[in-house]
Amino acid sequence: MRRDGRLGVGIIGAGRVGPVVGAALAGAGHALTGITHGSDDERVQAILPGVPVLDALEVVRRSELVVVAVPRDELPGLVAGLADLGAWQIGQLVMHTDAAHGTEVLRPAAERGAIPLAVHPAIAFTGTSIDLRQLAAAYAAVTAPSAVLPIAQALAVELGCEPVVVAEEDRPAYGEAIETASEFSRQIVRQATGMLRGIGVENPGGYLSALVRSTVDHALADGAPPGDGMPTVG
Repeated sequence: MRRDGRLGVGIIGAGRVGPVVGAALAGAGHALTGITHGSDDERVQAILPGVPVLDALEVVRRSELVVVAVPRDELPGLVAGLADLGAWQIGQLVMHTDAAHGTEVLRPAAERGAIPLAVHPAIAFTGTSIDLRQLAAAYAAVTAPSAVLPIAQALAVELGCEPVVVAEEDRPAYGEAIETASEFSRQIVRQATGMLRGIGVENPGGYLSALVRSTVDHALADGAPPGDGMPTVG
């Protein structure tokens, strides 16, 4: 880590999450060293102009902080594969963004001296600059060994989020909660808009927008204990 706390940050994963996390960290003053190739390089360049597209090994080689933002089923194999290639460096920060995993999935990197961090911003990413505004109003689940937990919390804050500590053993339950909220919300909205479209309502999504948002706000308020301020979990 540089003396001023600014890091060279590399992104593995060019889907909806990685480029946005990179843009948020760049906005906090970190330098982006590279990002891996994705299915939509034009979108990535729009949010990260001028950031070089590199293979994963080169991203790791150049970076003091590596953000791994890949699909859940790819995460263990990617981390282990890079470890087998001797990519991870002593003292290097390795942060993944998956909801259901804590730092155990990063063990192959940690065994080679890297510092494992798990930070999950609780928003539905679109992969565009709109997400940067959403991050500023969001929470992020952070999991890390106690000695480096402040680093994970600081990175969450630099993303724009309020950090909430989730214990390693609670990450599967946390991931299930996030998946339940996300998937059921999508299914219900799809069903309702389909019904309205079926009776000839134009722009059913726009018609339901205020109703859905206010209903969710009420449900969240009803589900929170009095005076709840998002306490530490676990």
